[in-house]
Amino acid sequence: MKISEVYSHLNGLEYLLVHHKMLWEEITSVVQAIDAQAMKTKMSKEVRMAGQMKYSPTEINDAFRSHLGDLGWKESRVSYWVTREQRLIRQTLNMPPDEQKRVIEAAGQEAIFSYNQTDFVKDRVALEVQFGKYAFVAYDLFVKHLAFYVSDTIDVGVEVLPMKSMQQQMSSGPGYYEGELYNVIRNGRGVPAVPLVLIGIEP
Repeated sequence: MKISEVYSHLNGLEYLLVHHKMLWEEITSVVQAIDAQAMKTKMSKEVRMAGQMKYSPTEINDAFRSHLGDLGWKESRVSYWVTREQRLIRQTLNMPPDEQKRVIEAAGQEAIFSYNQTDFVKDRVALEVQFGKYAFVAYDLFVKHLAFYVSDTIDVGVEVLPMKSMQQQMSSGPGYYEGELYNVIRNGRGVPAVPLVLIGIEP
């Protein structure tokens, strides 16, 4: 596969090139190592695409997981506690999880455990390969990467997406680079408040 487009939000790419050039090179080498044509194995069941062979998101994700895992990229989780009162959430937002729970319960409210999980993290860089439904991409960009950044777990988030030309050869539903680039730019320069790199790939 190849990288067709890259967008740097809040100098995310510049940060990688200066502080983690080797990680950027690992990401680009993994993309290039994946043979998308070998993963065009999914028979479409949609009426308008009946009988057509499509790229398999599962197989592509598995290939990324295998290659990145070999290079030491690992899953990571950020845990936290939530409650119904916005005042308590604001008060506990930047506390360690154990302290969040203690303060919420001390105020007489129920502390509800929650977490964000990302598939690949290495040296404070988070990487998501997203070939799922478009809503998952928005969650990655506007919630997940931000949660890891606010918790001081990462310094930059990287999102790998199919270009529209590739997405059209998949079952309907996946997000695509051009659409998500629009969403990020539409929200303004400072939103989301986390350095990001959007990568658009195609066969």
